[in-house]
Amino acid sequence: MDHSKHVRLSATEFNADTLEGATIYGPGDDKIGSVSHIHGAGPTAQVVIDVGGFLGIGAKPVAVPASELDFMRDDDGEVHALTSWTKDQLKAMPEHIDP
Repeated sequence: MDHSKHVRLSATEFNADTLEGATIYGPGDDKIGSVSHIHGAGPTAQVVIDVGGFLGIGAKPVAVPASELDFMRDDDGEVHALTSWTKDQLKAMPEHIDP
């Protein structure tokens, strides 16, 4: 997928309504997870990504700073993000447990 023409989200769009469900793509455009939920809003938000699993079963939730993901909207208006992390690197992160 050519992301060069996709529109980057502004910091004000870093909220649950916009980001939840967004697909996360890693190196080589591999789908590595999706946004489960977020804590906070704006660039300081923590984004919880479900990594691995199938249809949400067996996925491991990990939390990363929103500022570490490149969120954008494609030609169809779908929000997704790019990261340099691989699926294995995300799986190696500590599991996120909501308080």
